[in-house]
Amino acid sequence: MTVKNKVVVITGASSGIGEATAKLLAQNGAKVVLAARRRERLQQIVDDIVSAGGEAVFAQTDVRDAAEVQALVDLAISTYGQLDVIFNNAGIMPSSPISALKTDEWNDMVDINLKGVLNGVAAVMPIFTAQKSGQIITTSSVAGIKSFPGAGVYGATKFAVRNLMEVIRMESAQEGTNIRTVSLYPAAINTELLKTITDSDTAAGMSELYQQVGIAPTAIADVVNFAIDQPESVNVNEFTIYPTKQA
Repeated sequence: MTVKNKVVVITGASSGIGEATAKLLAQNGAKVVLAARRRERLQQIVDDIVSAGGEAVFAQTDVRDAAEVQALVDLAISTYGQLDVIFNNAGIMPSSPISALKTDEWNDMVDINLKGVLNGVAAVMPIFTAQKSGQIITTSSVAGIKSFPGAGVYGATKFAVRNLMEVIRMESAQEGTNIRTVSLYPAAINTELLKTITDSDTAAGMSELYQQVGIAPTAIADVVNFAIDQPESVNVNEFTIYPTKQA
């Protein structure tokens, strides 16, 4: 498998999709470098991976801080001598109607969901360009390909990420740097995202939907593993992942 021995940086790795992906990739022989804001959770996940025979390190990281993201990438290089993949997975979803004017939450989503991804891209681009290989995987959302009332700003950040990944793919092909991109569009996946919703009506509606149809984050981990496992000449660059029960 091409996953084996690849060095993969994962942001938002302290729970949900990030945690599930880290454990699966490590199980399949990747060396994972984990990042999130919750140090204790990261330490426990690294301990779990190492106890199971895998290789992992972590750095407490706020993706809003470009210097911290750069330090994360530097850790991957200093620990394992290479970097093959970054999985920009950190994100928040405090959805609400635009008329609620939760502007602080709007800014947080822009800073984490969009600027955080840009910080990841900026940190790896010189490495991937120089070695003429690398893979940038980013968690967008089904809200990045469809518009949903109550998710205007969240969806705007995810639409932006979708565009960013496609442009990187196109520019890399033009420049001959062989950088592969993957955009993930998950629908109702049972993670901690719902906990970031402060608007009561939105939270109630989303919670009801997820209780009815939500699936485990391991579903996304399987897709990430599949994407990394493709030959270097193959770029499978977009995945929409719905629970089968979700209309």
